[in-house]
Amino acid sequence: MATEMTRRPAASHEGKVIAFPSGTGIANIERCARELGRRHGADAIEFWKAECRRLADQLLAAGIAESDVGQQVLEFQQDVQIELVLSHQKRAVAKSQKR
Repeated sequence: MATEMTRRPAASHEGKVIAFPSGTGIANIERCARELGRRHGADAIEFWKAECRRLADQLLAAGIAESDVGQQVLEFQQDVQIELVLSHQKRAVAKSQKR
């Protein structure tokens, strides 16, 4: 379901290993996808901006270079988008099987 980012337990930064913040894993991706699936309009946009900013802040606080943070946030966004698509597909299949 998720891309490589969520499977990496740690990142290397200038020769030392830094663990990713705990909130950036699969559970966080699924949580964000659920929230985005139930929110609409400005509420969804504000939620999404806050989540991406929170992730960026966590990564920066963990010592990840700003250039790498941008890439990690993009990967997170992609992971959440994939999860949204998969959850919609699962619901459609479940709905069609009930008929």
